[in-house]
Amino acid sequence: MGTATARAPDRAGARASRRGGELPRAFADGRTLGRAEMIGAPLRWPRPSRLREPLRLAPGKMADGIELLGLATVGDLLEHLPRASRQARTVAELQAGEQATVAVEVRAISARAVRRRGMRPLVQATVFDASASMRATFFNQPWLVERYRPGTRLLLHGGADGKGGFRVSHHAIGSDPGATGAVPHYPASEGVTSTQILTLVQGAREALHEIPDALPAAARCAERLPDRACALAAMHFPRAPEDLEAGRRRLGFEELLLTQLVFLHRRARRRAACDACALTRPPSLSARWMEQLPFAPTGDQRRAIAAIEADLAEPRAMQRLLLGEVGSGKTVVALHAMLRAVEHGHQAALMAPTETLAEQHFQTLTTLIGAEPVAASVLTGSTPPRRRRDTLGKLANGELSLIVGTHALIEPDVEFGALAVAVVDEQHRFGVRQRAALDAKGAAHMLHMTATPIPRTLALARYGDLDVSTLRELPRGRGPVDTRLVDGQKGRAEAYRELREQLQAGRQAYVVCPLIDAVEGEAAAPGTARAAKAELVRLRDGELSGFRLALLHGGMRARDKQRAMAAFAAGEADVLVATTVIEVGIDVPNATVILVENAERFGISQLHQLRGRVGRGSWRSSCFLAGDAAGASAKLRALRSHADGFRLAEIDLALRKEGELVGTRQSGLGQFRFALLPDDTLLLERARARAAAIFAEDASLSAPEHALLARALTDRFGADALEPIPA
Repeated sequence: MGTATARAPDRAGARASRRGGELPRAFADGRTLGRAEMIGAPLRWPRPSRLREPLRLAPGKMADGIELLGLATVGDLLEHLPRASRQARTVAELQAGEQATVAVEVRAISARAVRRRGMRPLVQATVFDASASMRATFFNQPWLVERYRPGTRLLLHGGADGKGGFRVSHHAIGSDPGATGAVPHYPASEGVTSTQILTLVQGAREALHEIPDALPAAARCAERLPDRACALAAMHFPRAPEDLEAGRRRLGFEELLLTQLVFLHRRARRRAACDACALTRPPSLSARWMEQLPFAPTGDQRRAIAAIEADLAEPRAMQRLLLGEVGSGKTVVALHAMLRAVEHGHQAALMAPTETLAEQHFQTLTTLIGAEPVAASVLTGSTPPRRRRDTLGKLANGELSLIVGTHALIEPDVEFGALAVAVVDEQHRFGVRQRAALDAKGAAHMLHMTATPIPRTLALARYGDLDVSTLRELPRGRGPVDTRLVDGQKGRAEAYRELREQLQAGRQAYVVCPLIDAVEGEAAAPGTARAAKAELVRLRDGELSGFRLALLHGGMRARDKQRAMAAFAAGEADVLVATTVIEVGIDVPNATVILVENAERFGISQLHQLRGRVGRGSWRSSCFLAGDAAGASAKLRALRSHADGFRLAEIDLALRKEGELVGTRQSGLGQFRFALLPDDTLLLERARARAAAIFAEDASLSAPEHALLARALTDRFGADALEPIPA
């Protein structure tokens, strides 16, 4: 099977592999060749062209099913890997009515006629294993008499009748589940079963010899890894219980290594290509502003500011990600970076994904700047034409030092006189091209921010091309938010009672709904998502009668959204009934209660963000998560038990896996076929270290031993993955 492998790992090694602390070193069918045997072995090179040969299947349901799975070539088939393995039973163990898989050998086989008109002859075979024999019946397949001659080994799946008979539903030839009885189970589709796929894989088994290995021999030796062909063979034909997982982890290591190499290459290319404006003057405006802040920055804020200061002083482009807990003060850190640009006579921009968030950021920044002489403005798609023309003119001539906006900032007619620092908030909501468009406006130094706490594992897997600063500490005065699950009418009544008590004490509240409008014909009944418009009317006439209610949702005109938000911030409305448009950026210290309807419909990170809208003042605050069977939801129980956003992100990652946590990047990085995060955290760490070693030695992967690695990289990520790094 290609290259030789070491002996199978012992039990301790297998346990370490399952914990993620050790890479798979070998598989159960591997063996060590002796020196004389290796010297005498014929030299043989893989022929990858064989993998491109089309699968030849007779037209029919099976061919259609294979096409639905996207399997067109032999290589596609061998890369279609089982998700799990099932245990083959022995004949003697079968119970009446049991659906099972058995590995047997044919002793005798024959066909007998069926009296019913139109029915093909039944095929009955006497089959056996080491434990016993039985009678297997195949329906409507008379040709099996010639195909399954005595001595043929079969893998049968079907039902036992308890009388020595077995009705076969699926079957494969030549399958051997090995001593452990492990049978691979494949993702299937309509028209083709897992067993039929296994039959095809059996027929293509010899083509495993033709699979090249992208990993350099030196890396395989250093990491004690078998080759790719052995990993695939271990998954298709497991000979021991740990083979399937060991094969997956071997392939996962290669997948993670390729991703980390792309990150390292992208980072090096970006740094070399951008001649950044080094901001090296001693702080003046920024230092004075820091001294006048009404609060002392946290230790995390100071460390992040120091790291950004060092980045800005370099003549290469800053590319830093600022990860922050909800309410940890990311805006203060971002504003300091922007003021560093302003005091050097340059411009700074902050781009947010929504108009509501951009307006809120502008209000926050102008409040924080205070009386400092900084010319600032806001630019969104709803900016009136006259003000837009004035803003664009001042941006172009450098009169405007600081701008906050949405996608409007990257439109072609927007020109900056001297843009030096750009901040992208909620950066995962922007695509690669959108962030690049802002960079093309002249911003060499980029600070990416997200209010969604991300575990280090995911940050490394998704944003390995960025330097990362993390804010976990909360400013002094931020108290914990009491989080309660509301399930049923009694719990809801208690929530409304406390909400009214807070309003009567002069505080304010949010009520969040998942929809804007109710679905036609549906009422607010169990299992029905509540809509903000209908809930506003219901609450105004019901539980919150006598209080001032305002409405805010994403479907409103920008002017109306600004008016509603301003009224709530000024205390002119007691309750803001809203959708998730208030998820980030809304800061009203007087708000002490938030009630989230249909909380089970939201993700953990989104609920944590919504909870962060309260608890910003000195008063006790509460968050009610209402929904059907709220107490049975694992994610809602996690929110009740944990206030740490990073811990919640780890739980979210474990519950939903990495692909859903913060959205898919347009580049496709961070989406894996084989690697499982967070389970493979240590595997990721080792892949990162190995990628760094390879990159330090041969950044362009031009050395002969890296030729296949370079090919694998461009095959997966495109030709630009290895664009030359400017000298």
